[in-house]
Amino acid sequence: MPLTEEVLGTNADGSKNEDYCIYCYKDGKFLQECTMEEMIEHCAQFVGEVNKGLPKPITKEEYIGQMKLYFPHLKRWRKELTLADSMPENPALSGVKELIGTMADKLPIAYISSVDQDGFPWTKAMLKPRKREGIKTFYFTTNTFSIRVAQYKANPKASVYFCDAKGFKGMMLRGTMEVLTDAASKEMIWRKGDTQYYPGGVTDPNYCVLKFTATHGRFYSDFYPRSFVIE
Repeated sequence: MPLTEEVLGTNADGSKNEDYCIYCYKDGKFLQECTMEEMIEHCAQFVGEVNKGLPKPITKEEYIGQMKLYFPHLKRWRKELTLADSMPENPALSGVKELIGTMADKLPIAYISSVDQDGFPWTKAMLKPRKREGIKTFYFTTNTFSIRVAQYKANPKASVYFCDAKGFKGMMLRGTMEVLTDAASKEMIWRKGDTQYYPGGVTDPNYCVLKFTATHGRFYSDFYPRSFVIE
């Protein structure tokens, strides 16, 4: 809804509020207490009014899909949701923990990103994590002498992205990447057949472990994105 001067809500002191309209906000208070999903359902009934200003009409379902994309970015609904293995299921993040685990375990490829010395992101396709600890810690194998390792040593900021193309689902995890070269870590995720990549075996100096620790995430599924904090 365009927030023109005549439809702006009011603050407690009577001044205009530039974030909300008169139908939602008056005298410094929301006129209705409702969830984002309830507001979307309420607004969906006005799709006919929306279509009056569009060159090509949209269906109610398309309108709901657009609102699900847009509403999480609005001030009223924008908030950090917390996700952790030990926490009860948050209705707003229903199934996300399971989705992270499934994508990490089942998808053959993951994409990891690092930051170069000029501040530009570098992204690379990797084989799926060798091991994970819940939804927070993931372990990958890589070459010690690679550009990626050098970048992580200089700047540990990293992201991991899982993509289910068939299901049109995406999961981005943001956090830090640690380069591990100790014997215990290398033994932990070594697999039979790894000598094709590292001829010297588990002690090969060109074999190391990348340990990714997630702090934040964002998923996209059913045309609906949602961001969250991982504890």
